[in-house]
Amino acid sequence: MVVESNGTPIFDKDGLFQGYRGIDRDITERKRTEYELTISLEKLHKSIEGVVESMALMVEMKDPYTAGHQRRVAQLACAVARAMGLPENRIDGIRLAALVHDIGKIYVPAEILSKPGRIAEIEFCLIKSHPKVGYDVLKTIEFPWPIAQIVAQHHERTNGSGYPFGLQGEEILPEAKIISVADVVEAMSSHRPYRPALGIKEALAEIKNKKGTCYESDVVEACLYVFEKGFTFEYQDDHRLTLLKNT
Repeated sequence: MVVESNGTPIFDKDGLFQGYRGIDRDITERKRTEYELTISLEKLHKSIEGVVESMALMVEMKDPYTAGHQRRVAQLACAVARAMGLPENRIDGIRLAALVHDIGKIYVPAEILSKPGRIAEIEFCLIKSHPKVGYDVLKTIEFPWPIAQIVAQHHERTNGSGYPFGLQGEEILPEAKIISVADVVEAMSSHRPYRPALGIKEALAEIKNKKGTCYESDVVEACLYVFEKGFTFEYQDDHRLTLLKNT
């Protein structure tokens, strides 16, 4: 049995303590309900995690040359969000959105995604459609965070030069601004079929040079800060890249 006690001290007319007047209440059933609700929420969160992980793997199977990219973007985006002082619940949403931010690439032909040469204009238009496609894939799933909107906006830029909607400033969700910076840094520092890795130094110079125009200033500052403090990407998913290429 779980008991909740509430009491009020009793004093006489001279202000001397005489005792307590209170009531005890059996709250066993309430505590059991609270516990069951906590377990249900944990199971729901695990289910959401499973769905997102499956979606992330689906993108890697379509585009094995960037396997692990979404996970590394999630690593950096979460580090940046923590440096900005965001609460953990909000960071959870950023992490999940980052893990599936490129899910719209399932719409882009694999030969374009892995093309080693210069990409034609029409091919680039197909690639630019992936944030909107990602939104369409995710919009019917009731996440506790605006995952679909974040994914749709991760290529938008503060000055309106991004795509697919040309949003600017406060029209862009803060979470999307964080992921966009993490996405650029990870992509530039990693190898792609059409170019070798440019390295972290050049990637950080890119966001620094475009701070306040393409990228939100406080996000850029937080990103630079985490690298100054020793942030490095984890490449534990590289073995999956090899497996996917050989299938």
